[in-house]
Amino acid sequence: MNKRILKPILASTVTIALLAGCTGGGMPTIKNADGSTNNTQTAAVIGGLLGAVVGGTTANRGGKRVAIGGAIGAAVGAAVGYTMDQQAAEVAQVLNTNVNNDPSAEQNVNNQVIVSNTDKFVKIMFRDPMMFQTNSSVPTPSAANEIRQMIPAFQKPVYANMIIQAVGHTDNRGSFQYNQTLSEARATSVGQTISQGGVSNAMYSKGCSFSKPVAQNNSAANMALNRRVEIYLYPNQEAVIDPCQQ
Repeated sequence: MNKRILKPILASTVTIALLAGCTGGGMPTIKNADGSTNNTQTAAVIGGLLGAVVGGTTANRGGKRVAIGGAIGAAVGAAVGYTMDQQAAEVAQVLNTNVNNDPSAEQNVNNQVIVSNTDKFVKIMFRDPMMFQTNSSVPTPSAANEIRQMIPAFQKPVYANMIIQAVGHTDNRGSFQYNQTLSEARATSVGQTISQGGVSNAMYSKGCSFSKPVAQNNSAANMALNRRVEIYLYPNQEAVIDPCQQ
């Protein structure tokens, strides 16, 4: 192989290994004020570092090449990180709310819609009272309108490979199997509402019955917290989780 080509490849490989060692097994990360990872800035930094290495080893004019390589790498890295940070912000905006990554947010009965994001996915949570009539799996007209508001964001080209997962949760009244069937039906109905709006992304639905409560089912208020539907947005198949277990 040509030495001029081999050199930047080897340098990039070494840099990746060094970056992975910076955090004891993962890439270096930039944190938001709430402690969550800022995916856009982190990806931009990593992309910039890798770009700088490649730029610095592809010619003798190291300074100029480093600057160009770093700028290109940062731009590419930022585009990758955009998926979770910016998508969460966009979805929150169309739902007239803000991104809320506070773990205690789901335990506040006044939060009817919660948009949050992690290193792997964006999650939109809808409380049951605004979504379905009792024992019904068909979204109310107002709930269907809320779901449809997100569709324009989902249809952007940057989200073409996004995977969508709708997940239903219940309280513990009734049998586990009854609630399993109801939670699955509600998740499927929400997923269909999104698909019928013109979203062609891979779509999954899952019911968790009452296996994943956010509060103990020991009061009417806590049961209301547990009756919910969540929509997960994943950048790729590797990021998909089992929401009934994690």
